[in-house]
Amino acid sequence: MTDLNILPLGGVRENGKNMYAVSVNDEIFILDAGLKYPDTEQLGIDVVIPDFEYLIQNQDKIAGIFLSHGHSDAIGALPYLLQQIQAPVFGSELTIALAKIAIEEEKAIQGFDDFHVVNEKTEIDFGDVKLSFFNTTHTIPEALGIVMTVEEGQIVYSGHFKFDQTVEAAYQTNYQRLAEIGQKPVLALLADAAGTEETVKAPASERQIHEYIQETFEEAKGKRIIVAAVASNIQRVQQVIDATAKTKRRLVLTGHDAEKIVKTALDLNLLTLPEPKDTLFASEKELDQLPDGQTVVLETGKLGEPVKALHKMAKGEDPVVNIGANDLVFITTNPAFAVESYVAQTRNMLFKKGAIVKQISTDLRSSGHASKADLQLLMNFLKPEVLLPVSAEFRVMVTAKQAAEEIGLKEKQIIMAKRGDQLAYDGTTFDKVGAVTVAETMIDGDSLKDIGNVVLRDRRILSEDGVFVTVVTIDRKKRKVVSKPKMTSRGFVYVKANRDLMKEAGKLTIEAIEDYLKNAKAFDWNELKNGVREKLSRFLFNETRRRPMVMPVVMEVNQNRRPHHKGEPDKKGKKPANKKNQKPSSKNKKSKGQGPKQEQKPAEQAGK
Repeated sequence: MTDLNILPLGGVRENGKNMYAVSVNDEIFILDAGLKYPDTEQLGIDVVIPDFEYLIQNQDKIAGIFLSHGHSDAIGALPYLLQQIQAPVFGSELTIALAKIAIEEEKAIQGFDDFHVVNEKTEIDFGDVKLSFFNTTHTIPEALGIVMTVEEGQIVYSGHFKFDQTVEAAYQTNYQRLAEIGQKPVLALLADAAGTEETVKAPASERQIHEYIQETFEEAKGKRIIVAAVASNIQRVQQVIDATAKTKRRLVLTGHDAEKIVKTALDLNLLTLPEPKDTLFASEKELDQLPDGQTVVLETGKLGEPVKALHKMAKGEDPVVNIGANDLVFITTNPAFAVESYVAQTRNMLFKKGAIVKQISTDLRSSGHASKADLQLLMNFLKPEVLLPVSAEFRVMVTAKQAAEEIGLKEKQIIMAKRGDQLAYDGTTFDKVGAVTVAETMIDGDSLKDIGNVVLRDRRILSEDGVFVTVVTIDRKKRKVVSKPKMTSRGFVYVKANRDLMKEAGKLTIEAIEDYLKNAKAFDWNELKNGVREKLSRFLFNETRRRPMVMPVVMEVNQNRRPHHKGEPDKKGKKPANKKNQKPSSKNKKSKGQGPKQEQKPAEQAGK
């Protein structure tokens, strides 16, 4: 019997970050390598990617990385993954082109070129398993599902899909191919569940969305249109291009990602221009010269995330676009549930600027993911023995489970997997046999290292209650405090209005230090600072009911300074001048009885 295991490394009980490791005997096949954008509580984080530790430990077993489509939730973690492991990458022509764009700025992997283009007709024989593909309908062309065939049957990963009879040829699903796959046993189906949550609105077809965008452009006569869209949503970009041409406007692309992705799609003939490029597109430099009624700005943001860039525009921080009363801001992306409050805040700021704001999701149900009915149709094609809902938060996975039960699947045939669950095939079905610890990696800036929950906790404390710093100097030899503490507060209280609080905090600092110096048998800087921190934290909470980050900075007078003897070279190697020939200087005069000046040095940097 074939040794089959499925290990979700992301994409379950969360929106985005798709990555699934399927092992067949002694080989591991990685399905997608996506990222997700941070929740509002993940302060300062740029993106979140899967934990690669399991793959790093088993990298000699990895047969390849297989990408379903070119959105960031499927390929966004690839630049980080390829810095950790070396493996061939497979995907459709557009997906591979977008993957190359994603990694081209990473110096560590700029020489990587182990890419392989596949399509629906491709079959790859790895010995114990054969991989093949099928076209799916999504908001980007050349999206693929993946089929892994072993002796006992097939494991199918749907990728992101929906069924829409009105889409153009590059987006169409091959229903005959689905029927062929369903003729053989499907041991497990990893199915996109992101669009199955019950809603009042029926999902709109892409033809309806196209007409809606066209009507919006026509109604905005005399106004400049600013469209916020995901750069890799090629279908939406095509609809914006068509509406721009029909309303006799010119299109300005803002953002490096938008230009590269649009150029790539044009080169692959996956975007069509209804009129010559020179008359359709305008540069950012021409923006000020174009009349508002003849301008469309397509804003996609960094990494294809448009909402953050739109937020900057609303705050007046964008160097190119200054939003005003004669602008229509058209949000054509569906924001993740976790950032809906952020989108609402951005909309509010745009209205304050005087702009008209439209959001496609308020008028139509627009989705690139399978509805409940779509999922049921896919299951009727494939007849899986086991269903794993993926690509969705838990509450949405529950609706997918309900949809499966409605067409006859039993509860035991539906696996509500968690990250790290090890699902093994026993000859009849897949069961959980264990779990691997799989966290998530939070990326801040260019560092590949995980920021970690401790840093996030500190950021959250700083954002909510601020920081309180106390700086004090001690004499360890004499075991006493030699200067009054200096208090600083940022984001906690206003110092001038809380003098009594500061005064009492200073007294407690001295008490805590002197008590430690009196009783400690062996001096330890961490113990000293922790004692100050704990005492101040309790006091500040009792007085204010808030918990700022308390940072004690303890200095000491220099007790180890060696006296300088006559005729001995100084630190620069120079001998002192002869005292007899040395002229007195007012700067060097010392009053009678004045002792040597004490130098202070930081004993240790403050830390938690």
